Amino acid sequence: MTGADPGLFGPESVTWQVHSDPVMWIAGVRALYLQALHPRAVRGVMQNSDFRRDAWGRLVRTASFVGTTTYGTTEAAERAGARVRKIHRMLTATDPDTGERYGVDEPALLMWVHCAEIDSYLQTARRSGLRLTDAEADRYVAEHRVSARLVGLGTDAVPANRAELAEYFEKVRPDLAAGPEAREVDDFLLRPPTHPLLVPAREVLWRRVAHLAYATLPPYAHELYGRPAPAPATVTRQLRLAGLLLRRIPARVRWQLPPKHILRAIARLGPDARPAPYKLGR
Repeated sequence: MTGADPGLFGPESVTWQVHSDPVMWIAGVRALYLQALHPRAVRGVMQNSDFRRDAWGRLVRTASFVGTTTYGTTEAAERAGARVRKIHRMLTATDPDTGERYGVDEPALLMWVHCAEIDSYLQTARRSGLRLTDAEADRYVAEHRVSARLVGLGTDAVPANRAELAEYFEKVRPDLAAGPEAREVDDFLLRPPTHPLLVPAREVLWRRVAHLAYATLPPYAHELYGRPAPAPATVTRQLRLAGLLLRRIPARVRWQLPPKHILRAIARLGPDARPAPYKLGR
């Protein structure tokens, strides 16, 4: 549709294609596992929200933020970013060991959350069979300097390619630990509270998702959590199978899930804006 606002990324971006893939839900759970390993960052979450009671709501809100910033108008994305920054400015956390009180919007904490998300989305997509060239993977990382700005980070400080992202993780590793809060997140993700009638479904379906998301973590994360790292080749096969099965669900069916960001973007921009894996590598 001529003249319509493509938003911050637009249909020609790598982000537009990657974020439409159904394995992003597995990637989102991986991001939670990874983010929980930064004690100061996860403490900010646990001390400012009832994570165990509202973890599903948190996951859905994160997905909605990603959907809005990826597929929404520029105004909607900027508004979502301003809302997140406002909330973060009001929140603090306390280090139980030192008594230090700090803001959850510390640049170092925002950087960790950002990089853990981008790494999780990219790694999960590629290992599950989404064909991204190295150049496209670098473009994806670079594109998300925009989303980093939305949460309050300076774009120049954020990794702009895979090499810089890997360098960041090497630098931050000494700060990581599986503290009490990380253990609580781990326990929740394996056994989330649910209605008694849904417990069998949780055991059959959700545990598989959680185990697969956990399995995709880097070796140092497995070491910190204290569980043996599965063979990478086995994990990749499992992830490819999950991707194959999820992608067999028609896109129009998947995109009906609220809040229908992709369908609204196609309605705004026209059918050529439809995300599709074949558009990568063109």
